[in-house]
Amino acid sequence: MTFDRLVCANCAGPVSEGRCATCRAERNRLHQENPFAALTPAALIALLVALLAVVWVVHEAAV
Repeated sequence: MTFDRLVCANCAGPVSEGRCATCRAERNRLHQENPFAALTPAALIALLVALLAVVWVVHEAAV
């Protein structure tokens, strides 16, 4: 499950918004544990596309 989909049991709000103290503590813990946990699936796809574009450009330049 991605960070942006987690829901707080205390305030029923998204943890990524940090509405209550529990949300903020969990959000901070997740950021310290894994900095990539805050990336959305769309951001991960964008990073993958950018990486593939760089690989393609380097490959074309080598030919």
